[in-house]
Amino acid sequence: VRTGDNVETFSTSREQQQQEDHRAKRSHHCPHCEELFPILSKLKIHLKIHTGKNLYPCSDCGKRFTTAGSLTVHRRLHTGEKPYSCSDCVKCFTTSAHLEVHQRTHTGEKPYSCSDCGTSFSLLCNLKTHEHIHTGVKPYSCSDCGKSFSLLCNLKTHKRRHTGLKPYSCSDCVKSFTTSTELKVHQRTHTGEKPYSCFDCGVRFSQRCTLKQHERIHTGEKPYSCSDCGRIFSQPGPLKRHERIHTGV
Repeated sequence: VRTGDNVETFSTSREQQQQEDHRAKRSHHCPHCEELFPILSKLKIHLKIHTGKNLYPCSDCGKRFTTAGSLTVHRRLHTGEKPYSCSDCVKCFTTSAHLEVHQRTHTGEKPYSCSDCGTSFSLLCNLKTHEHIHTGVKPYSCSDCGKSFSLLCNLKTHKRRHTGLKPYSCSDCVKSFTTSTELKVHQRTHTGEKPYSCFDCGVRFSQRCTLKQHERIHTGEKPYSCSDCGRIFSQPGPLKRHERIHTGV
């Protein structure tokens, strides 16, 4: 028989398993899909999705809902009613849940934390998306080239490379960009903003990547190497010029 902390750990694990077994026994299983519900009334509401019986239809668009409450909330999309207002700003919302999420922008509350790295999020869906970084799951695939992405927004941005769509236009010139980030960086050419400064010498840059390249002057880092002779360079430009010696191009 083990003594000390091991006994307590074993006891706790056994208690947790018993609690999980107990919860499983109390759960109500949907015969049509894999969902479990803690109370029977929740299951009955869910079953309407499968049976199509006793649903509440919207008189404006015909969409049907499992509860009268869900229909009431939906109808606000047609009427424009937003009964929940933020006490900190002028924004209003159709549901109390949406208001609660919005208020976190004022309070800074981020109740959902990543168990792998500790990063916190204000929305559960954002945490679930973030977790793909750790699991390596890339559920979003490009239908044009097959490349996969962990984030849906990254797939949408990538697809613009195929379509040529550039929805972000500069108000100072005629240039357009595929992402808002690219537009923001470009606008610094007009404003002269240089938010990134070198810790060693104080020289400022408009792009973080340019700062990183500059810092190699101080660190001596040379991450770019010639595959033909092994000579190393701190910048990709000099490497490309050097490679012409071997290729003759």
